[in-house]
Amino acid sequence: MKIAYFAALCIGVSACVDQPPSSPVTVAAPEPVSSLADVSMDQTAGCLEGNTEQFGRYLGDWDIQDWQLAPDGESWLEQQGARWNFVCVGNGIAVQDFWMPNAGGVGTNLRVYNSSSETWDITWAVTGLVGIAHIAAEEDDNGNIVMHYVSPPQNPDRRITFFPPDENGWDWSLEVSSDNGASWREVYKIKATHRPSL
Repeated sequence: MKIAYFAALCIGVSACVDQPPSSPVTVAAPEPVSSLADVSMDQTAGCLEGNTEQFGRYLGDWDIQDWQLAPDGESWLEQQGARWNFVCVGNGIAVQDFWMPNAGGVGTNLRVYNSSSETWDITWAVTGLVGIAHIAAEEDDNGNIVMHYVSPPQNPDRRITFFPPDENGWDWSLEVSSDNGASWREVYKIKATHRPSL
C-alpha cells in the first residue's frame, strides 16, 4: 500500500489560514501485470473500428503463395511461400505482423495510424536488415493501402500495395520505379489465404 498526503492549496482565502493538513489518504498500489490480457492483448475490437480497421481487416493467420518476376521480364517464378500472422496490439494501439518465410528468417512490421497526417507510420525489421526501415502508408480511394519507403532510401524506388480482402483472402504487390515514380513495374506478388486451424 502507498500512503499519499494531499493538502488544499489556499490562495487569498482567509478560512484556509492556519488550517492543519487534511488526513492522510490511502492509495492502493496497482496490481502488477501478470498476463497479456492485462494489457488488452487478447482483444481485437479496437483494431476493427475507425481508421485502424484499414490494417485491422488483415488480422489473422495467413498462408502465402508468392511469385517473383523472371529475368525475362515476362514470366513469373513461384517462390517457397510463407506464413504471415497479423495481431492487434493493445486493443487498437497498433497492428503488428510477423512474416515467416518457408525459406527461413523472420520479419515484423509495427503499423500505427497517425491521425494528424491521416497516414500510417510503419517500422519494418527483418533477418539480415541492419536497423529498421520506416515506411509510410495511406489508403487510396479504391480501398487499397499503398506503402512507400521513407528510410532508408531505396534504389530503385519501391511501392507496395495491399488490396482489400474478401472471403477468399487478399493480394499484395511490390512494384519498382526507375523514373522517380512516373511508371511502375510489378516484380513480386503474393496471394494470402486463411491458414487452416490445427
